[in-house]
Amino acid sequence: MTYLRIAAFVLVLAACSPGDGGGNGGNGGGGYVAAAQSLTVEQLAAKAGCTPHIQIDAGDLRQGHCETGDGEFFLTTFTTQEGKDAWMDTAPEYNPHLVGPLWTALSSRAVLERVQRRLGGDLHLKDHRVKG
Repeated sequence: MTYLRIAAFVLVLAACSPGDGGGNGGNGGGGYVAAAQSLTVEQLAAKAGCTPHIQIDAGDLRQGHCETGDGEFFLTTFTTQEGKDAWMDTAPEYNPHLVGPLWTALSSRAVLERVQRRLGGDLHLKDHRVKG
């Protein structure tokens, strides 16, 4: 099943990603957003109409699996923009992503188009840094 392969990929990525939360040295590069501005996996899932099954609960990212009438999808939240960018740089290119501030949703395009109505975000089809 494709979703199992994606979940395994994300688990490996989480294990390899830096989680020390170090600063940017005051260089003004930004990327660190106050926790109050970001939504949790649970908050995103509630907006999408599901209760997530948390699969990854790491210091720098969390991921949950959701299943709704719209279909199955994964919600991933990040503590920093740098962490999100690093994750997206290694994300599977064969699946589209719905991308919001410090979060992504991963599934088929059809499911993400339906979920987007409730979550907002931008649909990224091939290059995960560029809107599709």
